[in-house]
Order: sequence, then structure tokens, then C-alpha cells
Amino acid sequence: MNQRHPTTVNPGEGRIAFVQSCWHKDIVDECRTAFVTEIARLGHPEDRIDLYEVPGVFEIPLEAKLLAESGRYLAVVAAGLVVNGGIYRHEFVSDAVIAGLMQVQLATSVPVISAVLTPQAFHEHDEHRRFFRQHFQVKGAEAASACWRTLGNIECLRQMELAAD
Repeated sequence: MNQRHPTTVNPGEGRIAFVQSCWHKDIVDECRTAFVTEIARLGHPEDRIDLYEVPGVFEIPLEAKLLAESGRYLAVVAAGLVVNGGIYRHEFVSDAVIAGLMQVQLATSVPVISAVLTPQAFHEHDEHRRFFRQHFQVKGAEAASACWRTLGNIECLRQMELAAD
């Protein structure tokens, strides 16, 4: 098995788009902040990250598609919180958003990293809000690591293709 080592490749030369929903913005902002901090620590300059906001999670896949198709971005990162509005509505929205994001990356060959969280239970009280703020900090850092690793893998594949020519 050919083992790639993407950490030896610096994918930090291009731009990354970060799209977040504004529903529960104060919570989702934690993801954005953690993402930017961690990806900068990994080597991607903060000034090469463009931030976009959409009203809710349902709007994220279209925004991601338009950004990916623009040819300007190496990757698109999506962040949002799907709160329960009844089990069927919750599952419909989360399934539609995640399927939409997957479709975007497969259609455009631009990686889409998802930090769209769909907890089964969210209540508007301090304990849940505090928990999800902290959880989004973790997810933002994880999204940065996933983005960095994915871009490194893609760069390794491109270098392998160039070497084969």
C-alpha cells in the first residue's frame, strides 16, 4: 500500500471559504473562531480565509456550490446548528443539508468540510448553550484539521500526477 504523507506538503497557498448559518450565530461563531485559529496554527494564513454568512443551514449547500464553482477556493467549510423543530423536520433538514454538501464536493471536486451539527436535543437554556459553544470550539478545530489534511492529500495526488507525466 502506498502511504502518503500530506503533512510534508503545504496546502496553505490558496483560499478557503468558511460559510456559516446565522441561526444561533453566537454558538456557530465559536466554530468559525476555532477553525480560523487552528488552520492558522497549521500554516494556512488567516488572511486567505473568506467568511460568508447565510440565514440558516438550509442555505449553506447553495452558497457552498457557488463558492466551489467560482474557482477561487481550495476548499469550502460549512458550519451550522440544526435544532429540533420536531423529529421529522429535524431529520429532513439535516439530511438535506449533509446530502447537499456531499453533492457539491462530488460535482465540483472542491472539498467541502462539514461542521454542521444536528443534535437530537437542544433547549434554549444556559446549560445547553454553554455546552454547544464549547462543542463548536472542538468541532471548529477538528474541521481545520480535516481541511488541512484533505488539502494535503489532494496536493500529494497532484504531485504524484506531475511526477508520472
